[in-house]
Amino acid sequence: MCGIVGYVGRAEKTEILLDGLQELEYRGYDSAGIAIITNQSLQEFKAVGKLSNLREKMQHFKSDGLGVSIGHTRWATHGKPTELNAHPHLGSYSYVVHNGIIENYQQLKTSLEKEGKKFISQTDTETIVHLFESYHQQETTPFLAFEKTIAQLDGAYATLLITQASPESIYFAKNGSPMLIGFHEDEIFFASSDTAIMGKASEVYYLEDGEYGYAKEGALFLFNEEGEKIPHKQPLSQNRLSSQKDGFRFFMEKEIYEQSRVMSETMMGRTLPEAIYFDELQHFNLDEIESIKICACGTSYHSALTASYLIERLAKIRCDVEIASEFRYKEPLLDTKTLFITISQSGETADTLEALKMAKRAGLRTLAICNVDNSSIVRESDATLLTRAGIEKGVASTKAFATQTMVLWMLSLFMAQERKTLSTERIKEEIEAMLHIPKALIVEERVHQKIHRLSKRYLHGHGFFFIGRDIFFPLALEGALKLKEISYLHAEGYPAGEMKHGPIALADSELFTIALMPKTMHYEKIKSNVEELSARDTTILAISPLAFDLADDFIQTIHDAHPMIEFFEMMVITQLLALEISIRLGNDVDMPRNLAKSVTVE
Repeated sequence: MCGIVGYVGRAEKTEILLDGLQELEYRGYDSAGIAIITNQSLQEFKAVGKLSNLREKMQHFKSDGLGVSIGHTRWATHGKPTELNAHPHLGSYSYVVHNGIIENYQQLKTSLEKEGKKFISQTDTETIVHLFESYHQQETTPFLAFEKTIAQLDGAYATLLITQASPESIYFAKNGSPMLIGFHEDEIFFASSDTAIMGKASEVYYLEDGEYGYAKEGALFLFNEEGEKIPHKQPLSQNRLSSQKDGFRFFMEKEIYEQSRVMSETMMGRTLPEAIYFDELQHFNLDEIESIKICACGTSYHSALTASYLIERLAKIRCDVEIASEFRYKEPLLDTKTLFITISQSGETADTLEALKMAKRAGLRTLAICNVDNSSIVRESDATLLTRAGIEKGVASTKAFATQTMVLWMLSLFMAQERKTLSTERIKEEIEAMLHIPKALIVEERVHQKIHRLSKRYLHGHGFFFIGRDIFFPLALEGALKLKEISYLHAEGYPAGEMKHGPIALADSELFTIALMPKTMHYEKIKSNVEELSARDTTILAISPLAFDLADDFIQTIHDAHPMIEFFEMMVITQLLALEISIRLGNDVDMPRNLAKSVTVE
């Protein structure tokens, strides 16, 4: 998730772009850059790190007069955070900025390199500008070249392009990533969020997928597959915080709703029709790996536990999971034939980082699953798989957990391919299930409304049990953790079969049980466990595609073709339940007491 700003007009462009990028810095702060064309002259400025570094570089630059300008603040998905990888990207005489992921960039890049195009970055974005200039050599106008360019792009993108071949125009296209256009008199603004242009534009048009076009001084030319169209402008709200939340009450709520979109970005370029492809692991030797050890904390530990089931089931390789804070002090036995995987949303989790350093000293090969490129854990690891979740502002992780789990599922299947432990047909079935996950993550209004209504019944009592079996046990742990983090109510996750080994002693009418009852996995077994709790008068909330007569409350799921599809749908329900209970209790959902987003101490 990155930030884009663009401007066509006569005002000083530097401050317009820097101010806009400042409002979008929460979307990415690995690097930032600006490109400006005024008086036929093209200027570029880039800096790594916070936007203040770019601002310092540009402190003496002025750009009055009619011109065009584009800016970008980056959250890395392809390539390290360096000035070469920072946007805007230059061809020979054009610049481009882009949010999203170009799924077919590798094929396009190979073709363009054969034409003699020289790539200087590791990003997918640079492909766009070289492709544009390649078509421009064949077409009569830059716009026709831009049309042909976007027709070749697969994946998600919001992109702006400026070129010396048409120095008064900005070319734009949107598909799957947000972008809008602002208007004020003869000025035209572009941004990935309206917070970037508040106080500057008075009207706004929110681009729809498949729309593209170009803007010149005071004029916008908008197209879709049916031809030219007229944008329906609306007044621009001036409430910045509300705009950052896109109308949601809390960032956590927004991030739960974002999971469907970001999951598509997590999978882009990695889930091919018949195989999993990780560009990051192309030169990573897995041949001598005999076991896997995963180390993580908190929510990341729960995704690791889920992965242990998947890795052993699909790749047929032993997988042990350790809590990083315990691993550091247990004097573990480490074998160089073990692949050591660390998982961290921030990449700065102190216990996980120290565990990684122990593994490195012992000579193990290391792999990081992380959301932040160039973080300490990423720099320390031999290879990294980025989760591409974008910035998560809510302290209680939601989309971070979802994307970690997906990357680990893909890794399980990737290792199964390498080890030939699954048939081609089974691999296809798993990939087909993966491709259904974004749909399973869509929050249906009827479900959210039902959870909102139910939540008023779950504000008292002496605690919660979240129970599940197999991969639904780690999901029960995560559901309980989400509720604890933001509601401050006592909640525990348990394997359903463990109820009779002690915990059932707590069962009474003041105990709430959240039962994860998937159709595709051990349904009859967990049904029996829930019946035991119901017999002790426990209040049961069943989450299942199958109606359960003994449930006091029931949330029906609709996806039941594969256990992981059920897993992700139930994950969303447990997240929403924690959210609604916390809101009813009057808590600050985004900043719960005593917690921090990145735990950089022991």
